[in-house]
Amino acid sequence: MKTLADLAPGQVGTIAAIAGTDALTLRLMELGILEGEQVRVVGKAPLGDPIEIALRGSKLSLRRVEAARVKLDLPDSSP
Repeated sequence: MKTLADLAPGQVGTIAAIAGTDALTLRLMELGILEGEQVRVVGKAPLGDPIEIALRGSKLSLRRVEAARVKLDLPDSSP
């Protein structure tokens, strides 16, 4: 299963799960990163950290380690 950190700029996915049960997981959920939400990677810094995402009409920047905890379902690319 791909994570948010694996996507290239412009790619879209639907959040399937957030790994972990700690304060970081809770904070990601407070920011609106919830199961079933569609997320798009807007861009990445030159070294890949941080990652800018678009979610529910807002843009957020996440560190790569934070984005790696967000598991995604990708749209089916078959015709």
